[in-house]
Amino acid sequence: MILKTVPGVSGRIKRLEIQGATNIAISAVKALSQELRDFEGSKEEVDHVLIEATRMLVESRATEPMMRNGLKYIRSHLTAEAPSSRDSFKEVVTQIEERILEMYQGGRQRIMEIGAKRIRDGDIILTHCHSSAVTGSLMLAHEMGKKFKVINTETRPKYQGRITSRELVEAGIDTTIIVDSAASHYMKEVDFVIVGCDALTSEGNIINKIGTSQVALAAYEARIPFYVLGTLLKFEPITIHGHYEAIEERNTDEIWADSPEGLNIRNPAFDVTRRDYVSGLISEEGIISPHSILEAIHRHYPWLLD
Repeated sequence: MILKTVPGVSGRIKRLEIQGATNIAISAVKALSQELRDFEGSKEEVDHVLIEATRMLVESRATEPMMRNGLKYIRSHLTAEAPSSRDSFKEVVTQIEERILEMYQGGRQRIMEIGAKRIRDGDIILTHCHSSAVTGSLMLAHEMGKKFKVINTETRPKYQGRITSRELVEAGIDTTIIVDSAASHYMKEVDFVIVGCDALTSEGNIINKIGTSQVALAAYEARIPFYVLGTLLKFEPITIHGHYEAIEERNTDEIWADSPEGLNIRNPAFDVTRRDYVSGLISEEGIISPHSILEAIHRHYPWLLD
């Protein structure tokens, strides 16, 4: 059994050529769906393709429940709908793919619209790392004619903040980039902080790019609102049962490629921001308390809890 599409996509995710939880999830769903449509083997062999392709995609990024939830949706619904012929199988795969992609894209659009409404003329907004939903909200507010400024961190060690800066400057938004450690220094100039997220836990904690928790703490101490943009599809179901969300540790060469012999280096890609520091989660349900995540999941995506 040779996979055609999934290995390339999983490699691009691992190398950070595909970034952002939503973009990763969309790419993974499309890759698995294409793999299934292209495969010509028996039903039993299709099950092996599902298992192997899912494993490869999941292992490409440990901290991406949105991707895992999308792959789970495909597998569970494909089993439930049980297409009988090859043509009907391809058709069902496409229908399932379209449904989950609509959830992704519809949710992101709703979140961007809510986030844009939170921005007022004259605001100074600080953000960390790169989130397509955050930049989308800022650009939408700019298109509405709102005048505001953005401060964003460079986000070491891979400098994803530069992606944010480039996109905002090209959109005509007044943008300033700072080193990560300067976030606390500039917090006194900020009206609110807005960041994306990679995962939501059952306790309402937020998992996002390393450094997010420090920005949240600085905002909390300065009494500055700290908002998180995130679809409920980023919920990690295993946290209900006491498990912790895995925190990916990346290659230490990202920090110091020619480091002194014997030096220990740690390079976690994400950290956990406690719900106490989050003023509101901007989700497809609206701006909600992180304490109410489970109730919102029950209302919108009960299949996540199966």
